[in-house]
Amino acid sequence: MEKHNNLTLGSLFDGSGGFPLGGLLSGITPLWASEIEPFPICVTTRRIPQMKHLGDISKVKGSDIEPVDIITFGSPCTDMSIAGKRAGLEGKQSVLFYQAIRIIKEMRCKSNDSYPRFIIWENVPGAFSSNQGADFREVLEAICKIKSEDVDVPEPENGKWVNAGTIVAEGFSLAWRVLDAQYFGIPQRRRRIYLVADFAGEGAGEILFESEGLSGYPPQSLKSWQRTAGTAENSIGTAVAPLCLNDQGGNRMDVTTGITITLRASSNHPPLVLDAPKAYGICSVGSNSMQSANPRSGFYKAATARTLDANGGNPSCNQGGIAVVAAPTYSAGKGSFFMTAESELANTLMASDFKDPPIVNAVDGKDYIVRRLTPTECAKLQGFPDWWCDDLGVEEPSEAEICFWSEVFETHREIMGKSTRSKSRKQIIKWLINPHSDSAEYKMWGNGVALPCVCFVLAGIVWVVSKEKDSQS
Repeated sequence: MEKHNNLTLGSLFDGSGGFPLGGLLSGITPLWASEIEPFPICVTTRRIPQMKHLGDISKVKGSDIEPVDIITFGSPCTDMSIAGKRAGLEGKQSVLFYQAIRIIKEMRCKSNDSYPRFIIWENVPGAFSSNQGADFREVLEAICKIKSEDVDVPEPENGKWVNAGTIVAEGFSLAWRVLDAQYFGIPQRRRRIYLVADFAGEGAGEILFESEGLSGYPPQSLKSWQRTAGTAENSIGTAVAPLCLNDQGGNRMDVTTGITITLRASSNHPPLVLDAPKAYGICSVGSNSMQSANPRSGFYKAATARTLDANGGNPSCNQGGIAVVAAPTYSAGKGSFFMTAESELANTLMASDFKDPPIVNAVDGKDYIVRRLTPTECAKLQGFPDWWCDDLGVEEPSEAEICFWSEVFETHREIMGKSTRSKSRKQIIKWLINPHSDSAEYKMWGNGVALPCVCFVLAGIVWVVSKEKDSQS
């Protein structure tokens, strides 16, 4: 796809860096991002070093930061998700939506309504029904009022919001559509609302409903995602050559095909060879299937993963919702993800959070093991490169880096309110040398966006702008 380097992007609630990376893949330049979680910031500062980090969104002023053509914001969805307490748009997390609206208004005021032209809001479908639909109406109205304060969005005719829709006025358009990642080449059932507003034209509907196959994404670009993912089984490797998961001391999992990396004497985690693995879904513990007396009920062969979330340890959700059954297995010893267990310990599948005891049984004379998805597999289920979280450490942090990260951790501490003490210089240096943990990466992917869906929307914007330029030339 031809690059249009004049388009720029800013990402609020940046998380895994999906929108900036999607921008780069679509020919858009990411200029800045706002995020407070240390691990995602560490990832994006390593992977997109040219992008400025703004920190706490409540302290960002749209009039003071560099104007951009596109502002993206996947504001926290906890209070609107059907899996949450449903406090709605006024909940402690989801209320941050209004901070994004404030920043957009401030930037447009400073730039005489020139920037941003486009905004993208990403959220859970539960927003449609939150507070009996009133919250989604408020989202639409708040975004429309960025353009004009006179806008009044009516309630839907039957009281329920549909999965796709548009609002068009003079010099303004807004459209929303539910995109499911499983139809964009990655084997995860992840339904999300993507809402696009065009403050300078009627391009929003074209971006979400007319660009498919015309913008160059999918179907051409979809091929790369299909090669990477395809189904839940080949996301963990079902090529002719066996897939090897090489645990590097618990800090990194390298994935190789047909060959293991060099075995290390110091490692207590030998490689696991996956020979023709099968993937099975696990129903939630309170479901009717799990309550059934049928010992086979509650488990099903799966080609698509359930939606990743931030709860990394619960076996019935996030990466725990898919069990990977492989043969043969190799014991990694106690404390490893792949230890051998007696057959009578099969019930330990439902272990407590952040414990991962496997199940081993005998089928046709072979030993099988059940484990949760690895962080690398979760990255692939979001459409990201395997190496996105690799090699993040800094052996000798500079004074500038230590100062920057002191501010990051202090901001996080103040907002989260879980610690009364600031991190010491020694603690920060130790973290910078080895910032990775599986739990932090699981949380990042659970809170993140599906990259192919992001690329589809951003490529649509590029297509609309390019089409406008071609018509003017």
